[in-house]
Amino acid sequence: MKNRILFAILLLSVQFAFAKKVKFSVNMTGQAVHASGVHVMGDFQQLAGLGADYSPDSALMTQDAVDTNIYYLYCDIPAFAKYQYKYVNGDGAYGLELVPEKAQVGYNGDDNRWIYIDSLANDTTLLPTVVFNYNSPAGLTMMRYIVDMTLQTVSPNGVHIAGDFQGWNPATSRLYSFGNNAYEIIVYGTLGNTYQYQFYNGNAVVDSEMVPAPCGVNSNRSMQLDMDTILSKVCFGTCTTCYPAAVADQNEREDIKIFPNPMSTFLNIELNPSFQNYEVNISDLSGRTILTMSRIQEQKIRMENKSLASGIYLVSIIDKSGQKITRKLSVE
Repeated sequence: MKNRILFAILLLSVQFAFAKKVKFSVNMTGQAVHASGVHVMGDFQQLAGLGADYSPDSALMTQDAVDTNIYYLYCDIPAFAKYQYKYVNGDGAYGLELVPEKAQVGYNGDDNRWIYIDSLANDTTLLPTVVFNYNSPAGLTMMRYIVDMTLQTVSPNGVHIAGDFQGWNPATSRLYSFGNNAYEIIVYGTLGNTYQYQFYNGNAVVDSEMVPAPCGVNSNRSMQLDMDTILSKVCFGTCTTCYPAAVADQNEREDIKIFPNPMSTFLNIELNPSFQNYEVNISDLSGRTILTMSRIQEQKIRMENKSLASGIYLVSIIDKSGQKITRKLSVE
């Protein structure tokens, strides 16, 4: 028993040593706040001593004394980790906010908000005071940047972004990867503004990418913020994704045919007999899977277009041996 107590104390001490003070806050403007108050729930709760993870009734928020539309909660959670969360108007599933798609984790149907806590500095990480059910804080507009690091050896200091939206500091805005070598971050700006930025393989000025002239403005990337925006994934140091060169090479091969391209209502895929028990994966240029078909045996298949909007996609054919061929597909 004594050893168990000592172990628990040691575990708590280790957790505290790597803990970071974080402030969750939400703007409830336009909402009729439930009598049981406003809560936040997520995968941080157990670590913070706020009940079981994703319990909607354990992490009660405090109403701000100055702006009574704002509710907040301070807690200590380990740094250098990604957390998922959402706000609750009340204390049950009935009050869960509907996080807009652009602000969601978005992978495998995950509809939570997310944040990466990357600092142990002696201060408080202030999470954005988003409006309940909306992408952004009041008066601001969301920008979600994604960079593909497939062709890079990622620095132990992580992948960062710096721009005129955050003072050009490459040490403060760290991106998080949900997989496939893609790193992303959500930040906010003023609607109508044009922002310049660069990605950094590390957290120092010398770690910046070299932005090619065809897509550069003053040697930086640039975007105009006209709406809440998820920018297309771009390959570090290039004007395009990391795929086009490989895709162009694959187009010379005769063992796969995809037509019509551009497509509208249907797509034909023909492969040589070496492809057996294969998978077809269609993704957009940000790397997000739109459609997957598994365990296909036929060498000729026809796919009806029921979910692809107009745009450019990547079609990947993966057989049982792991061989992968990727083609670019245009949808009218």
